[in-house]
Amino acid sequence: MTERDTARTLAHPEPDEIRLEGVLHALSDPVRLSIVRDLAATGAELSCSHFDLPVTKSTTTHHFRVLRESGVVRQTYRGTAKMNGLRRTELHTLFPGLLDGVLRAAAAEEARLGAPGAPVT
Repeated sequence: MTERDTARTLAHPEPDEIRLEGVLHALSDPVRLSIVRDLAATGAELSCSHFDLPVTKSTTTHHFRVLRESGVVRQTYRGTAKMNGLRRTELHTLFPGLLDGVLRAAAAEEARLGAPGAPVT
């Protein structure tokens, strides 16, 4: 590994370092939850630029950092792109049913209230 590769390696918590309160905090923000929903829906890694978020670039960076540091996503560099993948297996092992339950609840809320950002009548 070159010095440049080392500088581009991002820190991630090991499974035994992931805490429920950190995961719940990460999932409690609507922007972060929308990122997780997109990742879960595709089942693939997505670059940060894939997401069209209603926040500034610096705020987007913050949201991805919270998701990474809480153990919800794993980020890796592929060339110049930062790829994001959901840590579904680790989360399911640590907190069985939590992620699926949150995703189901978010889908139910969206169905009840309408699409995110749509006016509620």
